[in-house]
Amino acid sequence: MTDERPSARTHRSDGSSGTLFLVATPIGNLEDVSARALRVLREADVVAAEDTRHTRRFLQHFGIPARVVSLHEHNERARAASLVERVQAGESVALVTDAGSPGIADPGYPVVRAAVAGGVRVESIPTDAFLFAGFLPPRAVARRRRLAELSLQRETVVVFESPHRIEACLTDLEAVWGERPIALARELTKLHEQVLRGTAREVRSALRAEWKRGEMVLVLGGRTRAERGREREAEHEGHEEGE
Repeated sequence: MTDERPSARTHRSDGSSGTLFLVATPIGNLEDVSARALRVLREADVVAAEDTRHTRRFLQHFGIPARVVSLHEHNERARAASLVERVQAGESVALVTDAGSPGIADPGYPVVRAAVAGGVRVESIPTDAFLFAGFLPPRAVARRRRLAELSLQRETVVVFESPHRIEACLTDLEAVWGERPIALARELTKLHEQVLRGTAREVRSALRAEWKRGEMVLVLGGRTRAERGREREAEHEGHEEGE
């Protein structure tokens, strides 16, 4: 972490959009909360919480007088639009759950998805289920084989990649991942954090020389129901033709 990160109110003065912050909270000991999490919660215009009573007690423990609204599994899809509108208007919204990280086995994913679609800044990576696969193989043949294996997963796939291999990796992703959405994140949680989103082709086209350094994470969209449906239809047609 660094103290040089922009504050939760950075975007308010020039009329541009604010930020949606996904704030992880302790699963047990309250002393595990980070200094940055407390700062964001203190500076946010509104805190969207899974359980407002639980979150108010948490905030009071740290002397944070925040405005709290509810965001739980029964209202998150309906409330997502209004929260994104607030961020687009220049406010900073902090999203928390009762414990842990929003969007990981907890509410938050629909709001993050709506925020990304609305073009606002999100300080996190959206996913409701994911598979972490570590570093991809450095050699092209092995890397493409591994990507082909991972492309069968329904879950979002998270992998590390070296900045020296990122362009070759994106070329492989174009061939294997096709038009599925991906995100390339660089220097996450640091001062120069950057995220590119789109298809592998779009991300590769937007990649600049200054991006090819630092720690990189690829977040790859999982296999969709539509893809599985098309594959089943193709298999069925193939069986009919063979009869």
